[in-house]
Amino acid sequence: MTRPPAAAIITFALLCFVTAAPASDPPKELPAPPKGFDQKRDRIARGKVEAVEYESKAAGGKRTMLVYTPPGYSKEQKYPVLYLLHGGGDDETGWTKKGAADVILDNLYADKKLTPMIVVMPNGRVVKPGEKPANQFAGFDAFGKDLLEDVIPFVEKTYPVKADRDHRALAGLSMGGLQTLDVGLTHLDTFAARGVPLRLVRPAPVPARQVT
Repeated sequence: MTRPPAAAIITFALLCFVTAAPASDPPKELPAPPKGFDQKRDRIARGKVEAVEYESKAAGGKRTMLVYTPPGYSKEQKYPVLYLLHGGGDDETGWTKKGAADVILDNLYADKKLTPMIVVMPNGRVVKPGEKPANQFAGFDAFGKDLLEDVIPFVEKTYPVKADRDHRALAGLSMGGLQTLDVGLTHLDTFAARGVPLRLVRPAPVPARQVT
């Protein structure tokens, strides 16, 4: 899979503004991204991406997620948090290896266009240790349990985040978009905002019924 389309990445990037925008603001059309928005720049402050292990009851063992902390990150400051979910062909590294999420965030901070926040990129497929996923959607259903019961509590215990609904957002691409709708819309008390590029969330084709 190649890097996700610019519109999808900008959807994710601009979602970060929800922490500063009034809830009553109506959704607006997202502008086209500026040239070079996902290219690494020289001489700017950079955030940090680290792989973090946590204990997952849903998976019955340890799992890994990536956590991005912004430039100037300080444990003395409280941050809003965005949970960013990958597509079906990827894992927790998809948004950095293919989507350049950390580069986009760094550039937005350099342009003073973003509220400082922590971005958490978990693995959207929950399988038992040692198991091989049967397909790209293996572990889809168990992910909601993992996110709510394992990922979020770990993040709120480990990082200085604002642990309330108004400072928690959920966004995803493709499979991650479906998970955003699945988890986000059934837990409105947990997430203040959900971001999904709907043009990329396509239902599986339904086989025609055979007439007998």
